Amino acid sequence: MSAFADLSDLDFPVGVVVTRADAVVDTYGEPATVFPWASVTKLVSAVAALVAVQRRMVSLDEPAGPPGSTVRHLLAHASGLPFDAGAVLGEPGRRRVYSNLGIEVLAEHVAERVGTDFTTWAEQTVLEPLGMSTVLIEGSPAHAATGSAEDLARLGRELLAPTLLGPELFAEATHVVFPGLSGVLPGYGRQQHNDWGLGLEIRDHKSPHWTGSTSSPATFGHFGQSGSFLWVDPDARLATAFLGARPFGGWAAEVWPRLTDAVLAAHAGR
Repeated sequence: MSAFADLSDLDFPVGVVVTRADAVVDTYGEPATVFPWASVTKLVSAVAALVAVQRRMVSLDEPAGPPGSTVRHLLAHASGLPFDAGAVLGEPGRRRVYSNLGIEVLAEHVAERVGTDFTTWAEQTVLEPLGMSTVLIEGSPAHAATGSAEDLARLGRELLAPTLLGPELFAEATHVVFPGLSGVLPGYGRQQHNDWGLGLEIRDHKSPHWTGSTSSPATFGHFGQSGSFLWVDPDARLATAFLGARPFGGWAAEVWPRLTDAVLAAHAGR
């Protein structure tokens, strides 16, 4: 049975790419079509910021954002900044507040440190080295990218076998930062342990969740309100990119976990 059986009933275009670190293993729909990425944009922005850390142009522990906040807090959605506008909601490190504004403040901070605008920095340090030629970020570094599932899968391959980040920094990025913080996972409600790494959402044991019931706790990635996701399961040595022409909603909450489990059943361990 195809891993994509659940997608045949969707009445809108999608592009899906399943990949290992060295090669694509399966595709569905329109993998070369450009779709909006929404918050999946944050994955590119996080990696670009971490490249600046890797090159010692930025430190994770330098002040950035509201008083008491650091680059680490901004990447981990723990700075206290609100979703998109308004007053600071609390002290840094006290709870997980998912924040587009926090990523935008981070991008401004990194741009100042590296001496160029953040979009150019992301293009030069992430998009061009990985060959992500369809990807454009025209607006917010938190949610404005467009591109193909093929190019999103290129980022997935990088996150399975990093070349842009060293092992120590990559390990920190893909493990929980500020453990134990509660917060709201958009679309899925409040969670007692709303775990994030450095710009990457960590699956851990969250339930409900947009990945599958068989996804390893080490799985990380991001989804977007445009109907997009990239998950990377290091235990299964697989990543899957999904882009669609319908915004996130009940259909995604039903289809994505089943799709993930079917992909893992079909390809994990091969």
